[in-house]
Amino acid sequence: MPAPTLKLLAIETSTDTLSVALGSGAPGEPMWQHTGPGAAQASLTLLPVIQSLLAEAGWTLQELDALVFARGPGSFTGLRTACAVVQGLAYGARGPQRPDGLQVLPVDTLQALARESLSLQAEAGGPAPRRIAALLDARMGELYVAAYGLSDAGLVEQSPPRLCAPGDVAEWWRSAWPADAAHDARTDLLAGNVFDGHGAEFSEVPGQRQPALPTARALLQLAPAALAEGKAVPPHLALPLYVRDKVAQTSAEREQLRREQLARLAAPAPVAPLDV
Repeated sequence: MPAPTLKLLAIETSTDTLSVALGSGAPGEPMWQHTGPGAAQASLTLLPVIQSLLAEAGWTLQELDALVFARGPGSFTGLRTACAVVQGLAYGARGPQRPDGLQVLPVDTLQALARESLSLQAEAGGPAPRRIAALLDARMGELYVAAYGLSDAGLVEQSPPRLCAPGDVAEWWRSAWPADAAHDARTDLLAGNVFDGHGAEFSEVPGQRQPALPTARALLQLAPAALAEGKAVPPHLALPLYVRDKVAQTSAEREQLRREQLARLAAPAPVAPLDV
């Protein structure tokens, strides 16, 4: 008998664009999608959007097989929103058949970006890339980057997500591959949302440029294989992936500086000795 069709809900809130999709992730199967403003807006609209898509598909939360979400790196607020909503929905689906709730599938945001770039290339009739640099604006003059190779099995992570200065992209891209790896500008693809703001800083890197964002569609496409590989986790492990800790450190440093400044202001002013 054929395997039952998966029923999946995918959520992508890592950027300023909110993306939600319902489907099985299988090619040619129906998919229900929503794209809209993300960032702070995501926390207000995400649940109503999910309810609307479930109603449109004729599905219930309890019927779903898994919740798929982009775990990061990306917007801190967006990632926390996704994790909180996924945990709440997963536990909300608990019942006699699912005492622990729905399983959840975390997917790296940059892997979803790479997968979306493959779809965009195919839709445009372009050649299938063999190597993909996923590049996402990290603000503060930095990029989130990860490198992927394309094999018969799908995307293979070559270099995990990390921060990179725009001017260091060329060096990072070279170091991501073996020294004897043959690069081809026709089949190397740089994908992301960084070209308008930072593209000139790594213009010497050969390869096609594909403007793209991570999407819920890409999460659905990645989900069946990841579920088959056992990568789903229980709801309490729906956690964000951060690759930048500088923000937290800077907040601590600023707080320490504020305390030092207050202490200096509160200290009595030194009294000059009397000239007698």
